[in-house]
Amino acid sequence: MTLLRGALAALAILATGLAGIMFVTSGRADSGPEPQLPAIAYTTTTPAPSPVPSAARKRSSPTAKPSAALAAERRRAKLRRLESMIRWRTSTAHGTPNAGSLSGGVRLPREGVHFFTWDPVLWKRLNRSARLHTTDRLARLILRVAREHAREHPGAPRIAVGDLSRKGGGSFDASHGVLGEFGGPGTLGHVSHQNGLDADIYYPRRDRLERAPGSLRQIDRKLAQDLVDRFVAAGAQFVFVGPGTGLTGPAGIVQPTPRHDDHLHVRLAPSAR
Repeated sequence: MTLLRGALAALAILATGLAGIMFVTSGRADSGPEPQLPAIAYTTTTPAPSPVPSAARKRSSPTAKPSAALAAERRRAKLRRLESMIRWRTSTAHGTPNAGSLSGGVRLPREGVHFFTWDPVLWKRLNRSARLHTTDRLARLILRVAREHAREHPGAPRIAVGDLSRKGGGSFDASHGVLGEFGGPGTLGHVSHQNGLDADIYYPRRDRLERAPGSLRQIDRKLAQDLVDRFVAAGAQFVFVGPGTGLTGPAGIVQPTPRHDDHLHVRLAPSAR
């Protein structure tokens, strides 16, 4: 009997354990599968660049159109290079302006920082190089007057340089082109300009265009008078001006002369050297 009671007690304990196991398993089955959390991928990324305004893109683009200031500076640099390429040497004016020649002449470039040239035959900007030879003394004087005139009158156009002399000097008559000046009949060339001591300088225009004036009313007389005064102060022997311009200066130096109503004519005295 005692053994039977012990066996029954052991069976009861075993049944209780099995019932607990079944309860736990049943509960898990009723609750369904455990929820799965989404996997999190940890990666290193570079943030996208902020959008660049279109105006900034145009400025930074190598093909963008340069600003007006940058374009002007590039042009000035180009003109400075042209002036730096002048082959300076000692020049000699032989004979007289009306019957002479030129040795060791200097050729002025077709334009520079403060001047441009004007072709009086073709009547257009930038004279032909064959007509721009002169003495080193007159070339330096033109550059200096142009520079000082520009500094005194910042809004003025560059001064317009016309004919100087031919290479080697000599005759500069109508066989080298008929002049188109409005101050004369336009059928002759130069009587002078033969030995590198003469220069034609066209009067500045009131509208600031870089062209020779086409009539007296287009001339800026204040600027034109300033040029006359500067060439006189620099030691010009003569400054010939148009009778209709009203330009004045020391008697015997500034002389009203026919066929000079669109330009003044500067002449230097022969050098002592």
